[in-house]
Amino acid sequence: MDFLLRKLIQHKKLVTMLFLATALIGLCMWPFIKVNYNIVDYLPANAPSTEAIATMEKEFTATVANARVMVKNVTINEALAYKEKLKEIPSLSSVTWLDDVVDIRIPLEVQDKALVETYYKDGNALLSMTIKKGDEISTIDSIYELLGNDGSVSGQAVTYYTAQKMSGSETKKAMFIVVPLILLLLILSTSSWIEPILYLFAIAIAIFINMGSNLLLGEISFITSSVSPIMQLAVSLDYAIFLLHSFQTYRKETSDVSLAMRKAMKRALPTVAASAFTTIFGFGALCFMDFRVGFDMGLNLVKGVCLSLLCASIFLPAFTLCCYKFIDRTKHKPILSPMQGVGRPLLKVGIPFIIIIMILVVPSFLGQARNNFLYGMGDLAPGTRAGVDKEIIEDVFGKSMPLVILVPRGEPGTELLLSNELAELPHITSVISYAKTVGSAIPPELLEKDQHDQFYSEHYARIILYADVPDEGDEAFALVEKIRETCSKYYDTTYSTGESITLYDVKNVVVSDNRITTIIALVSIAFVLLLMFRSLTLPILLLLTIETSIWISMSYSYFFNSPLSYIGYLIVSAVQLGATVDYAILYTDHYLKERQLKPKKQAARDALGSSFRSILISAAVLISAGGSMWLTSTNGIVSALGMLIARGTLLSFALTTCFLPTMLIVLDRWIRVTTLRANFFTGTVKKENHIR
Repeated sequence: MDFLLRKLIQHKKLVTMLFLATALIGLCMWPFIKVNYNIVDYLPANAPSTEAIATMEKEFTATVANARVMVKNVTINEALAYKEKLKEIPSLSSVTWLDDVVDIRIPLEVQDKALVETYYKDGNALLSMTIKKGDEISTIDSIYELLGNDGSVSGQAVTYYTAQKMSGSETKKAMFIVVPLILLLLILSTSSWIEPILYLFAIAIAIFINMGSNLLLGEISFITSSVSPIMQLAVSLDYAIFLLHSFQTYRKETSDVSLAMRKAMKRALPTVAASAFTTIFGFGALCFMDFRVGFDMGLNLVKGVCLSLLCASIFLPAFTLCCYKFIDRTKHKPILSPMQGVGRPLLKVGIPFIIIIMILVVPSFLGQARNNFLYGMGDLAPGTRAGVDKEIIEDVFGKSMPLVILVPRGEPGTELLLSNELAELPHITSVISYAKTVGSAIPPELLEKDQHDQFYSEHYARIILYADVPDEGDEAFALVEKIRETCSKYYDTTYSTGESITLYDVKNVVVSDNRITTIIALVSIAFVLLLMFRSLTLPILLLLTIETSIWISMSYSYFFNSPLSYIGYLIVSAVQLGATVDYAILYTDHYLKERQLKPKKQAARDALGSSFRSILISAAVLISAGGSMWLTSTNGIVSALGMLIARGTLLSFALTTCFLPTMLIVLDRWIRVTTLRANFFTGTVKKENHIR
């Protein structure tokens, strides 16, 4: 270790330049990373809707609509003119309207009213179209330019368009909020104006390298793109703080800055590594999710924490030694006091806090499992054009969500029976199939190729349903089950897809993921705590403290009847456990050291005094990060993630400082018995030692 540290310090300028060069390369690579905004792509390959999409893409060239355009106050001929103009947009693979399903030369008054009003109602024309994946921004911008204020656009493609438009700008907005807040918090807790900048710079280097390295992965999810940089900053800033605090302590003992840094690294690195490993295991549990968004985000956060650890333990010492004179020149008196006296009032509320937690823990545990969950991207933000357009279209034509069924080709009679029964299901507004729309008596060969390809491939017939249910929820999922049940009565093998169907499959996948990620995170972190404290009782107590804060945070949505993003719920459970257990570790480590010298109550009180400020600053940083995502994001998943992180961190901080100290006192005897070489103080102390 001494040899490596000496070499690092000896070549500090080279080390600094290597890290800076790598970060610059990462920063240049960052804009070229492909971001995937379709969470359905992260379903496992064996999910029914994934198989359906793969089969449809293989069999059919004609695609299913993913956007709707409503043009106001137009005649039939004007609507047809708009249709032709829309067809000229290169990335629109299909545009369909009333003339594709009925003969508009026949007066509309004598035709099927329900079918006609699906496309043309009260002088408003509703056109369906398919926008090629990846071309949402250019295509919808072109549609907006064509329509001006005379039309509205909605649909799945618009949701992806909005996410893509907002993602990059919202991440920047969140950073503009969180970085000044963190800088302010660090200025309050340090004694040099330049130190906070060093902390942020070291972690920024790690973020640039981490995000740039994602180019090697091909693509990342929009959740990872939005959340990963902010979360990496928030959870790993402590590593830099621990090292520089230790460096400043040893500088008081020696004038040799290189010797002070070697001692600081020896002292700080084991603590930093233990803190990093608990966070890594918490994030790593996400990689075991079948829903691959978890793997995508877990991999990026694990990679990010490892890089932050490297930057804090290698780059920061080298860089600090290059510019320590600037630290000396910018010294100031600490603005935030050490808070040594905080232990006494916090211990006074300990017993009432334990009673409150005992009352809340069971209802919270039960409530957090019974939340009303959302499995998609959530509603479009009110006030945005996409959100307003969706409301305008639904006010005139109602909700209309396309669902697609593929059945084996060759049985037109069975296809007609199925189409008719599907049309009778609640919430199905229309059914379009060859047997029902064209008629089984007319041979498919007589149709034009474009019309034929809408309904038939070599092996399958396609039935398109339109439903007036939301994308997800009890009604939508009940309809999905009924559709699949109805199809199974007529065919042994069918495929189904559509927004509600894929979200139904997301629900089934992520519900099982919850158990897997929770068990892996708990077991792996418990193992780290077992090795760190060499105790059987302490890992259970620390995990119970953080898990209780998670249950209370998550159950809030149940008791106040507020829908909760399940993806956010899964990710935050792992993030909160991995990141905030460090608060409990830091306090417990201080307590055990104090307990070797003092009685349990005084040890608990003094440990609070020595660790409270560090825990407060760390929690405030993570709360600021979560709050900034919550306030700036228009995406439902990212916003929910931010809100849950902020609320959960606040609860973890409260339980660590109010619940855990008193529990350590109450369980002191059990801890002593179950901890290897505890060496707890058993004698008496002089009266003055009790006074703080």
